[in-house]
Order: sequence, then C-alpha cells, then structure tokens
Amino acid sequence: MGRAPLAPLERPAGVRPVTARSDSRPELSVVLPCLDEARTVATCVTKATTALRELGVDHEVIIADNGSTDGSQELATAVGARVVDVPQRGYGAALRAGIHEARGRYVLMADADDSYALDACAPFVRALRDGNDLVMGNRFAGGIEPGAMPALHRYLGNPVLSFVGRLFFRIPVRDFHCGMRAFDRDKAVALDLRSSGMEFASELVVKFALAGHRVAEVPTTLARDGRDRPPHLRSWRDGWRHLRFLLLFSPRWLFLYPGVLLTVLGALLTARLSLGPLTVGGAVLETQSLLLASTAVVIGVQALLFAVLSRTYAAGRGMLPPNRRLTQVSHPQALEWGVAGGLLLMAFGAAGVAVAVISWARSDFGPLEVADSMRLAIPCALSLSVGAEVLMASFFVGLLHLDTDLAPDRHLAGRQAQETRT
Repeated sequence: MGRAPLAPLERPAGVRPVTARSDSRPELSVVLPCLDEARTVATCVTKATTALRELGVDHEVIIADNGSTDGSQELATAVGARVVDVPQRGYGAALRAGIHEARGRYVLMADADDSYALDACAPFVRALRDGNDLVMGNRFAGGIEPGAMPALHRYLGNPVLSFVGRLFFRIPVRDFHCGMRAFDRDKAVALDLRSSGMEFASELVVKFALAGHRVAEVPTTLARDGRDRPPHLRSWRDGWRHLRFLLLFSPRWLFLYPGVLLTVLGALLTARLSLGPLTVGGAVLETQSLLLASTAVVIGVQALLFAVLSRTYAAGRGMLPPNRRLTQVSHPQALEWGVAGGLLLMAFGAAGVAVAVISWARSDFGPLEVADSMRLAIPCALSLSVGAEVLMASFFVGLLHLDTDLAPDRHLAGRQAQETRT
C-alpha cells in the first residue's frame, strides 16, 4: 500500500528549488543547511546516501543553501543531492525551507560541516519507526571528540540550556541543542515553526513537546568539523537567543512563579510592618522596609498579570496550547470578578486616604509624625495601585478574548469579500 501524498502547502516566500520535485514520496528526507561548505558538503551527502542505501531506506538529500558563493551547490548536486535556494539568511530560515521542500514522511536534519555521524543514522530511523515523533541526538551519551565542542558550550552553555528546557517544559532530553535530530515531517509543518536564527533548534523541540508528541533521544557522536573558517555560531549572542526563546515560551517561569514569590513575601512583610517596627536579629525594619515591601507587591502583581495576559495572547494566536486553569481564570465571569476586586481594592485605598486626611485635619494640617503616617499612607497607596492594575488588566484580558472570539467572523468576512470580488 502506498503512502498518502503530501497536502499542498504554500511555498515560503523566496524559496526556489533548483531541481524539479518528484511525485513519489520517500521514507526519509535528509535536510542539511549550507552556507559555504564546499570542503564538506559532498562528504556529508555521500555518507548519508551510502548509509541509508545500506539500511534499505528510500530517501532523498536536500541541501538548503543559504547563499553559498564557494560552489557548494554544484558539489552537492554532483553527488545526488537536491539543492534548494533559500534567500532569507539564517539557520532556522534554511531549515524551514528545507523541511517545506522535503518529500519524505520523516526528516533527518544535521549540519553540513561533517561534524555529525550521518553514516550512523540507523538509531534515528529505528526510533522513528517505533512511533516517536521527534528523535533527538545526545552527543554527551554518544561521545564528543576532543576539540569538537568548545569548553564553554560543553560545560556551561549546553548543560544550562538543556536543564532550563527540561525544567520549563518537562522534556526528557539531555542534549537540548544537538544539531542532528529526526522527526515526522508533516507534524513539524503543522507546528508553524517561525524562528529564522539558531533558536530554531529550541523552537522545534519545545513545540513538539507542547503539542504532546512523543519525544525520544538516541546517542550520537560529534567530531571536529571540516571547515577551514570559524563557525557561523556566535556563543553569547546565540546562547541568549536560545534562552530568550525558552523564557518567552514559558510564562510560568518568566512571570508567574516570580510574581507569586514577590507578592506573597511582600504582602506578608507589608502587613506586619504596617502594625509597627519589626526587629530581625540586630536589625530594625521600619517604614523604609515597608515601602520596599509594598514595592515588591506591586512588581509581583504586575508579573502575575503579565503571566495571564501573555498566556492568553499566546493561546489565542496558537503559539501555545490552551491551558485549562488559564481558561478558568480568564473566563468572562472571572473577569467580572477581577473588575469587582480591582474596584474594591481601590475603594479600600481611597477609604484609607480619607482616614489619613481626616487625621491630618484634626492636627490643623500641620506636621505629622512620619513613621506613623507612612504606616497608613503606604498600604493605602499600595491598595490603590494594585486595584487599578487588576481593573485595567481584567479589561485587557477581555479585549484579548473579544479579539479571539471575533477572529472567525473576520476570516468569514474575508472569504465572502473574496468570493464577491471573484
């Protein structure tokens, strides 16, 4: 029984295949991004082709060329690869174009610098056939040749970012940024991958995990690359882009958990110091500490609100899957409770201000004892500001839901307008 053909997809802007596409669908497409890899690209294609033929895997090799000027395209074509011209620069842009052009049921991606063992890809193929949707390579388990990975990457960058990825997204992967990995091509396309830079590596694994697909890991090796020039990777710049992506895709860790911590600790300290000084060891906490504690509450509440707003926005745009608890928090009735709660906090703060003004009037609006007056003024200001934040955020969440609810109507109106013009 033959495999079903690919569903038609819109070609990414500017992507031009050099050779024509066949109607038959191979089992595996090997996609290699390339930018001036004349020294190694033919070797990589040959290794992959030889190994897959020995395994009996129907395959193709695609070179997603990112503007090479050293003849890499001709060298790859000469050994049987299909070259795709990708004008948009970037590691992610090249891979996205290559994945789009791939005909295979599965895609195996790696670098074109001869650092990955393309002649030992059997574990990836077996793991895919076993039902896994994404198969990550683990260089730490398979072996890293001396000098193949900079010490900064081996002992700091990769371990830290891999730990963050496991912590944030509960992904059972020890080598989060291994460049050799294999996956279900159609499921990858459905994830709407968007990154154009090195952070594409993080986006791919994060979105596979968030979508609930099966993720596995197999050992692989890393050798010294065959380049005669420095790599395209920039350690600190690309490391930050990976970390930034992981944070943006995890509002819990970016906003929610810090917000809870600051709000709870700040509120407890504010409540205690509003009653009078607090002695801790040999230190006396007074109104200055009360002001800092109330500031912590304001920042914490802002972080909590940003957690709800960002998660609502991301879910509404399909960037992150829906969250049941978030749906309950941002339900229209819950939003009305948020508006009511904000107004109540503002009323409480306004009442406190009124009491303070009455107390000041009794002293003929003369000088006040600073410590005592601030113990009332600071909590009142805190209540007013937090209430206003909650009130405005509640309306903004409602606006996000209104935009999402109206989206189908906008799409329908657009289709009707197009049909009318036709």
